[in-house]
Amino acid sequence: MSHWTEICALDDIDDEDVMRFDHNNHTYAVYRYNDKVYATDGLCTHEHVHLADGLVMEHVIECPKHNGRFDIRDGRALGAPVCVNLKTYQVKVEVGQVLVQLG
Repeated sequence: MSHWTEICALDDIDDEDVMRFDHNNHTYAVYRYNDKVYATDGLCTHEHVHLADGLVMEHVIECPKHNGRFDIRDGRALGAPVCVNLKTYQVKVEVGQVLVQLG
């Protein structure tokens, strides 16, 4: 069963940035780009490095270890060395708070 989990205030995430959050022994990443918010699994599918340590450019997160790139909107792997997509999660913003649907 999925549920909405409050992650942070929208103002806690700068535009074109990413932050890490952990919940029930799982790591997630939440991104803000052009005032839209996205959420994915938080570890690179190639080397299991925290994506929150990476760089967001436009709608792409770049892994800090081997420069693997993922589209933050749909989790799609954008080329070598990554070939497995990230799982994505629904996000909503209510009264300035970011909520992610987990489960």
